[in-house]
Amino acid sequence: MTEWWMDRIHGLTEGIQPLHKEAQTAAAAYLDTLTKPPGSLGKLESLAIQLAGITGLVQPRLSRKSVVVMAGDHGVCEEGISRFPSEVTPQMVMNFLNGGAAVNVLSRQAGADVHCVDIGVASELKHDNLWARNIARGTANMAHGPAMTKEQAALSICTGADVAAELVAKGTQIFITGEMGIGNTTSSAAIFAVLSGRRPAEVVGRGTGVTDERLLHKIAVVEQAIEINQPDANDPLDVLAKVGGYEIGGLAGLILGAAAHGCPVVIDGFISSAAALIAGALCPASLPYMIASHVSHEQAHVLLLQELGLQPMLQMDMRLGEGTGGVLCLHLVEAACRIMNEMATFESAGISGGTE
Repeated sequence: MTEWWMDRIHGLTEGIQPLHKEAQTAAAAYLDTLTKPPGSLGKLESLAIQLAGITGLVQPRLSRKSVVVMAGDHGVCEEGISRFPSEVTPQMVMNFLNGGAAVNVLSRQAGADVHCVDIGVASELKHDNLWARNIARGTANMAHGPAMTKEQAALSICTGADVAAELVAKGTQIFITGEMGIGNTTSSAAIFAVLSGRRPAEVVGRGTGVTDERLLHKIAVVEQAIEINQPDANDPLDVLAKVGGYEIGGLAGLILGAAAHGCPVVIDGFISSAAALIAGALCPASLPYMIASHVSHEQAHVLLLQELGLQPMLQMDMRLGEGTGGVLCLHLVEAACRIMNEMATFESAGISGGTE
């Protein structure tokens, strides 16, 4: 008997279409008519062509921006892998909801809305602006068994996709991935290690800034989790269930949902990129919808972006998460759109040499 989630996820991924090649070709040609040497705006031009392919518009305008911060707790924190206790997760969620976190500040500057989703926080939270979508009060300790059931993993993906659909219905045109969950760099490293075939020592980083001694312990915990659970690298849902987190699954679903609705999605840091890896493994067609905002200070993020085949727009030595790097990248997205909509052509400006 087919499990319900197989049909749901298949329907979601089946709805993701290839980028509009004609729009990309037209955008590339239009860029060469603008008052500049061909290719002289570098990554902004590549971004403009990508946005044309995603939206089907040579001159897109993406004014409605949504940062989705998925929040969930991790049972593996019992192993002492973080500088901070799990209680920080719900405390930070309230900070997001009250507008006091870094992502709130940067989002206000960028004109983006912040939506915080409780998808797996261990504490009960109440706030008028909270998206209450709690699947379970945190994951189980992956060092001693699966982090969640396969059905819960699938439900996290479907929840993320549903959030994307609701926001699109309210006018969102571009998404930014954000997350909060003490211990989630450990789960993200485990996901990356399994799906890439790399050793945990290559991909486990310092997260919140742990000491050398605790870093070695963190590597050992990831090794133990993989050894005990034996996640199937050919089954991304199995990997998510055994060594992942609810917020990671939620972001994977958000990415797939955004792509299914023809919306670009800006990927933040290491945890968001691990979610992107899950999404890409489930549906490679979702990868062209992703924009890598920055390469973080987490040691393996550059390797993870390489695994995804994404080129980061920024390098700011950031390692906060929350969606902060993604929000900074929105200024570059806006710049690419404005170049296409506002810059003069050689012909309109009466400047010679545009066809040489």
